[in-house]
Amino acid sequence: MYAFIDGDIIYKSPSLLHIAVGGIGYEVNITVQTYSKLQAATHCRLFTHLQIREDAWVLYGFADETERGAFRLLLGINGVGAATARIILSSLTPGELERIIAAEDSRSLEKVKGIGAKTAQRIILELKGKLQIEKNNPDLTVPKHNTIAEDALFALVNLGISKSVAEAAIGKVKDAPSLSVEDLIKQALKLL
Repeated sequence: MYAFIDGDIIYKSPSLLHIAVGGIGYEVNITVQTYSKLQAATHCRLFTHLQIREDAWVLYGFADETERGAFRLLLGINGVGAATARIILSSLTPGELERIIAAEDSRSLEKVKGIGAKTAQRIILELKGKLQIEKNNPDLTVPKHNTIAEDALFALVNLGISKSVAEAAIGKVKDAPSLSVEDLIKQALKLL
């Protein structure tokens, strides 16, 4: 719903910002990594993710798109909610997370508060191959969304459908490679 927010920082803490934009103050939840990049800033642009729950709308902000991409990929994992994803990205940069996943180093993930052995293994299994470090910037993580099926899966997960159910539905769609992303999503939704 919101791609980014650009405004003056009114209040700043390691987990929360208040940003004034056009006379409206937005409360934005951030990671420690984002906070460290904004410590001296009085104005910022944050890439956002809006989570709509039954009891609240919660806005999350990230200093760069790579951190937001990693956050969204973490949200797609069963058992990893926004709070857990934010803790992971407060403890690890997206580049460090990618290296841990590539090395299948579940012990390093288990050092993050609230991450047990099973969750660490699930994160590694589900994110293996989905994060990629660009050679020019070792801390840059880019989600791979280079196929129609991956784009459709990402959209279905953002609609609140569990990743495994969405993958199964996409797998059942006939002629999936020849469909557009929109048509693939529509067909998969009919199979749910």
